[in-house]
Amino acid sequence: MMLDSTFNDKQIHILQVAESLFAEKGFDATSIRNIAKEAKINIAMVSYYFGSKERMLESLIIYRATDLKLQLDTLRMESLDPIEKINKLIELYVTRVHCNSEIYKILHFEFSSKKRSINLDAFVELKEGNLKTLETIIEQGQNKGLFRKDIIVPLITPTILGTFFHFETNRPFFENLLNLNTPESYDNYIKTTLTKHIQQTIKALLIYES
Repeated sequence: MMLDSTFNDKQIHILQVAESLFAEKGFDATSIRNIAKEAKINIAMVSYYFGSKERMLESLIIYRATDLKLQLDTLRMESLDPIEKINKLIELYVTRVHCNSEIYKILHFEFSSKKRSINLDAFVELKEGNLKTLETIIEQGQNKGLFRKDIIVPLITPTILGTFFHFETNRPFFENLLNLNTPESYDNYIKTTLTKHIQQTIKALLIYES
C-alpha cells in the first residue's frame, strides 16, 4: 500500500531530526526518546504521527523520494532539448544526493543488512516513476534522431549515481589528489567539475558516434 507522501511541518521536523540521528548513530542505536528529545517534542507525538520507528523510517524514505519525483516530473514537462533535459536531470540527481547524503547512508545500511522488515513498496513505486520520466526523455531524443536506439535505460541512473558515490566514498583520497582542502572547494568541485564529467559520460552513451 502506498504511504501518504504529504507531511505537515511538525512531521517534517521530526523526520529531519530522525534522519540526522539515524545517520549519526545508526537506526538501532537511535531511540524514539532520542528523537523526541532532539526534536523538543513529547514522545507520544512521535507515536501519534508515525506509530513506530520502522514506520518513521519508511515515511522518511518517502519524504525524500517524493521531493525528487516532483522535480523530475516538472523537468519532464519543460520545453527543453532532450540533451538539455538529461543534463538538468544529472545535475538534479547529483545535487539531491549530495545535499541529502544522510538518507542514502541509511538506505545503504538497511538494504545491505536486511535486519528488519521495512515496507519499501512505496519507495520502489516512486523509483519506477522516476525511471518512467527518464524513459520519456530518452524517447524524445530518439524520436528526434539525437539518441541511439540501443540504450539500456535502467542502467543510466546507476551510471550517474555510481560515479558520484565512488567519488563520495573515497573523499579523503580525492581531497588530497585534487587539493580540495576545504568543504567549500569539495562541494564546488562536485557542483561543477564532477557534474560536468558525469554529463559528458552520459552524453557519450546516448549520442551516435560521429
